[in-house]
Amino acid sequence: MAAINSNDKAGIPGMDVEMFSVVAHRAVDMVTEYLMSIRSRPVFEPMQSAQRERLLRLELPSSGRSPDAILDLFREAILSHPMGNGHPRFFGWVNSPPAPIGIVAELLSAAMNPSCAGGDHAAIYLERAVVRWLAELVGFPLEPFGMGLLVSGGSMASLTCLAAARHYAATADGWNEREDGLQSRERPPLVLYLSEEGHGCMRKAAELLGIGSKWLRVVPTNSQIQMDVSALSELVKKDREAGYRPFCIAASAGTVNTGTIDPLHEIAALCREQNLWFHVDGAYGAFGVLDDGVAHMYRGLAEADSLALDPHKWLSVPVECGCALVRDGRVLRDTFSLVPPYLRTEEGKGFGGLPWFSEYGFQQTRGFRALKLWMVMEFAGRAGVQALVKRHNALAQRLTELIKEEPDLELLAPVTLSAVCFRYAPPTLRTDEVRLSALNKALMERVQARGETFVSGTTLRNRFALRACILHYDTTSDDLAALIKTIRDTGDQLVQAEVSKP
Repeated sequence: MAAINSNDKAGIPGMDVEMFSVVAHRAVDMVTEYLMSIRSRPVFEPMQSAQRERLLRLELPSSGRSPDAILDLFREAILSHPMGNGHPRFFGWVNSPPAPIGIVAELLSAAMNPSCAGGDHAAIYLERAVVRWLAELVGFPLEPFGMGLLVSGGSMASLTCLAAARHYAATADGWNEREDGLQSRERPPLVLYLSEEGHGCMRKAAELLGIGSKWLRVVPTNSQIQMDVSALSELVKKDREAGYRPFCIAASAGTVNTGTIDPLHEIAALCREQNLWFHVDGAYGAFGVLDDGVAHMYRGLAEADSLALDPHKWLSVPVECGCALVRDGRVLRDTFSLVPPYLRTEEGKGFGGLPWFSEYGFQQTRGFRALKLWMVMEFAGRAGVQALVKRHNALAQRLTELIKEEPDLELLAPVTLSAVCFRYAPPTLRTDEVRLSALNKALMERVQARGETFVSGTTLRNRFALRACILHYDTTSDDLAALIKTIRDTGDQLVQAEVSKP
C-alpha cells in the first residue's frame, strides 16, 4: 500500500487549527466592519450585468484557492451586494436582519455539525427546549401530547401540519392515505379552506399533498380583511351537501400582506362544530400576541390543532428557522414515522429516552437550527422579545400617522402589527385606479433602485399597494420619516415627468 504524505492532502477540506484561527478571525473582522458600516451603505444596490455574469459564470478551479483569495472574492463580489434586509431602512417583504448573536451561533453550530434526526446528544435536547419556549411564548399548549420540530420556514411548517391534518381526516374516515394514496375515486375529495389573504404556501401544500388546488376553497374577507366566518360556514355547508369531505381550515394569525389576524376564536368554534382540523399560519404574526395592545385579537390561537411559526422573521434568528407545532404529536408521528408502532421509542425509554425527530417530519438529516434559536432567545429573554414586538408595532402606528398627515398618501388597510400598506395617491388621480396602480408600481421600482430606503409591493382588492414591514431592531422614527420623504419625492418626480410628456 502506498504511503500517504502531507502533500496528498492538498485540496482536501481539512485545515490545521492555526490556519483556521487566522481565517476565522479575518472573517469575523470582515463581518464586524460590514455591520458597523451598514448605515453608510445603500439599502439596496442593483447589480450591474458584468457583476451578475461574474457570479453566474464562476468556474470550479482545478486546484483549490487559498482562504485569503476566497475571502477577497467574497468581500468584493458577494458581501458588496446584499439583499438589503440588514439595513434599518429596509422595509421589504417580511425579512428581518440577523441578530448578531445568531451570526455567532451559525459558526458554532457549523463547528459541531450534528445530524439532528435524533439520538442522545445535546442538539436534540436543546431543540426540545427551544420548541417548548416558542410554544410558551405564543400560548400554544403542548401538554399532554403536543409535539413540535424545527423546519426550514413557515412554508415547510404548514406543509408538515397539513400533512398531519390529512392523516387525521383519513384515519377518522377509516382509511390509510399513506398506503392507499389519494387517487381512489371511491372516496369523496378532501377540501381545505383558506382566506383570500392566506399565504401561497397553502396552495403549494394542497398540491403537494395530493389534495389539489381544485379543492382549495378561497374564502372572501370582510371589511377588516379578515376571513369572513359566515362565508366560510356557508362554503363548508355546501361542500358537505355536495358529498365532499371538508377536513381543514387554515387561518392566519397575522397575514404577510397586511398583518391581519383572522377571527380565530370563531373559526375554532366552527372547527369543533364541524369536526375539522384547525391550522393557524402564524409564521410572521403569531409573536404579535406578546403586544398587550393587540393580544386580545389572538383569542382562539390556543385552540388550534397546529401552528406554523417563523422565528427567522420577527425574532431575527438567521435564516432558516421555522417551527411546526401540533397539539397531538401522536398524529404527527403516525403521519411520518416509518417505525412500526410496536418498535417505537416511548418517552423515558430506549436510547436517549426520546423518539427521534425524523419520525415527526419529512427530513432525516436535520441541521442544528436549535442553537441559533436558543442563543437569540437566551440573549433577549422573554422581556426582550416582547419589547421588540411592541416597538415594531408602535413604529408601524407612527408610520400610519405620517401617512395620514400627507395629502398625497393613502392608507389601504388597517394596521394591526408591523406591516403597513399604503400608496402614493395625489387627489387628482384617486378616481383612476389603473393609473394609480401603474404609478405606484413604477414608484416602488424607482425607490428600490435609488437605494435610500426599500419597500416592496402587494395587491389588495385589485389595487397595487406599497408595503412597508418593520422588522429591523435598529429602525427609528427618523427612518420612517426618510421613507415618507423618499416616497413623496419619487412620486412627485414621476407625476411631473408624466405631465411634461409631449
